Amino acid sequence: MLSPRSGLAGEASPNPSTVAVLGPGGVGGLLAAVLSRAGHRVICVGGEATTQILRQDGIRVRSGQFGDFSASVETATELREPVDLCLITVKHTALDAALERIPPSTLGAALVVPLLNGIEHPDSLRARYGAQSVAPGVIRVESTRTAPGVIEHGSPFTQIDLAGSHERLNQLAAMLQDAGVDTRVVQDETAALWAKLAFLAPFALLTTRYRLTIGDVRTKRRGELVALVEEAASVSRACGAPADPAKVLALYDSFPSGSKSSMQRDAEVSRPLELDAVGGALQRAAKRHGILVPVTTRLMAELTAVPRAGIAHPG
Repeated sequence: MLSPRSGLAGEASPNPSTVAVLGPGGVGGLLAAVLSRAGHRVICVGGEATTQILRQDGIRVRSGQFGDFSASVETATELREPVDLCLITVKHTALDAALERIPPSTLGAALVVPLLNGIEHPDSLRARYGAQSVAPGVIRVESTRTAPGVIEHGSPFTQIDLAGSHERLNQLAAMLQDAGVDTRVVQDETAALWAKLAFLAPFALLTTRYRLTIGDVRTKRRGELVALVEEAASVSRACGAPADPAKVLALYDSFPSGSKSSMQRDAEVSRPLELDAVGGALQRAAKRHGILVPVTTRLMAELTAVPRAGIAHPG
């Protein structure tokens, strides 16, 4: 049973929950740390090398929002006991293999909350864990794992939207809110997932393709940015989700000029890219609805034609 606590962020919860975090990277590590600091029992599930370091040293966070602190967590390479909540925070490129670490038979009555990019994962997770167990969420945060157990939280905010009924999710939202994470419950899952993808796809594809920060993209590649935002909005609306291109562009314009997408950061250190979950999902939805997305299609082709195509800056 999820247990929200009373008091300020950082105070121990009188009724702690047990939380599994699959993938203690930039997002998962940050959430694991703040939930542990709030007094909840946190089990980070990952590979042997990572879990060994976390078991010994805990998680160290550097954050303007939460401050600099360390948090102790438990670790496992495979979940072996029921929990109250399971946060899935791995990259899509590692999702299938990572899910083997969370056997459905072990979870018990746990609520499974994926905080993943893209729109296609809820169906596969419901097939594995049961339709009533999965409540998708979206997270808005800039947080990077610079080394196992070391988290650099760069954004002045951490915001989560949980998709589902208030009756089902208000307790979880309160638990996260009390740990310092700005959390709300939204009933329209399609709208929540598409709001994230319609914002992320232009940002990720352009910054990765051209190796530019958002500041340079919104000036040097403004035409492509506008076109991509409009393509994503058209597909979003066709899928039944509202979209406001002007609002998305205004959000890009408000970002610090040096901001980079997580996909761009992955490309810079030669990690696998979430191209299929982001651009691929957008293309597949466009095809289902007969919508042409030429800029998206070109960028996807350029990014997939040659490994790390984003390193080639056109003249």
